[in-house]
Amino acid sequence: MTAVFILIGVVLQLFTATTGIGVNYGMTADNLPPPSVVANFLKTQTIFDSVKLFDANPDVLRAFANTGISVSVTVGNGDIPGLTNTVTARRWVADHISPFHPQTKIKYICVGTEVLFSKNDDWINNLVPAMRSLHYALNKAGFQDIKVTSAHALNIFRRDTIPSLMRFMVGYDQSFFAPLLQFHQRTKSPFMVNPYPYFSPDITRRLNYALFKPNSGIYDKYTKKNYTNMFDSIMDSTYTAMKALGYGNVEIAIGETGWPTQGDATSPFATMENAISYNGHVIKEIVSGKGTPLMPNRTFETYMFALFNENLKPGPLVEKYWGMFNPDLTPIYDVGLLRRGQSAPTPATPAPSSSKNFCVPKVDVSNTQLQSNLDYACGQEGIDCTPIQPGGACYEPNTLRAHAAFAMNTYYRIKGESYFSCNFAGTGQITTVDPSYPNCRFV
Repeated sequence: MTAVFILIGVVLQLFTATTGIGVNYGMTADNLPPPSVVANFLKTQTIFDSVKLFDANPDVLRAFANTGISVSVTVGNGDIPGLTNTVTARRWVADHISPFHPQTKIKYICVGTEVLFSKNDDWINNLVPAMRSLHYALNKAGFQDIKVTSAHALNIFRRDTIPSLMRFMVGYDQSFFAPLLQFHQRTKSPFMVNPYPYFSPDITRRLNYALFKPNSGIYDKYTKKNYTNMFDSIMDSTYTAMKALGYGNVEIAIGETGWPTQGDATSPFATMENAISYNGHVIKEIVSGKGTPLMPNRTFETYMFALFNENLKPGPLVEKYWGMFNPDLTPIYDVGLLRRGQSAPTPATPAPSSSKNFCVPKVDVSNTQLQSNLDYACGQEGIDCTPIQPGGACYEPNTLRAHAAFAMNTYYRIKGESYFSCNFAGTGQITTVDPSYPNCRFV
């Protein structure tokens, strides 16, 4: 933990000199504050100067008016084919951009999300034509300051190799990426990628490499560069692939990157400690402007993923836990995102002053979340859950709530008894009331 606190201190020092980092603002949840509250919080208390939306929600766009925060909006993948028509594109701009800009400082229209990952030929083949149409529509509307781009997952390369040998996928290099990068070069817009070391197929073997922790590194014999973290390797791989097509001068932006804080048994690396390590180091790299081995001193516009956990997101449990702030706007963990001199908002359930505190579930927590908390806590190194196994001293009463409370409190105790170690995505609370019962003592 000492290394974590040193990292936070370094990040805070960097923020005194420069800022320039954004965040993805997803809203697939039923417990988030109103957009106006979010906009004011980001403006007054955080270092974020830009947000990226996954739609063009008019309520959100109105909320960010006159804040000075740049906003990127997103066109849904399903809308891509229709927007190849310039009349449709001009109507889209009239409906989704003109009523808000420039009072709301719209910076990018992101056309689709990770379209190659979708494997939908209709979306893939029409992406660049749709981007051209929207660029034309923006110019006709007098919005030359708004750029058009599209965020890409990292399934865009041929194979995993050293950065200097990386190339775009065969079959898409000339037919898809060449015209796409030509568009970016012509319109001075960035090529946007979503680097996620968390999803690396080699994550089990190369976890420290992904987390910026001490590791043997990877040496690129062709450039004589040594890579000590996966993030730099991904960025230089992207640059090399672009340069091979003749577009090494196109700017690169990071549309999404982050690390989840929890998941189920299928997500063993989704932990608070790993999220702090990865996100803290990425933020430090971005705001320092140090660049990468092949792109020294180069800055990358970056949108961290994500602002909030999203409790209604479909898919694996881990998909819900990428957020950095709770719905009450307290940080889930601290990597220096609050402005220096700003304190975190008062937690909804602050730790009371007492000689001993305990961590228990809030009264309204669902069984699904209780099970998630139980699985998460018991899955962490150093957490002993044998007392709640059959025959254990705390097995009875055999209820999900009682078992989850024991596991959460044990996790809280082992992790230093901080407010954040009892957060559990907003479902835990600190109390001075001892939850122990006959035959079972909560330590």
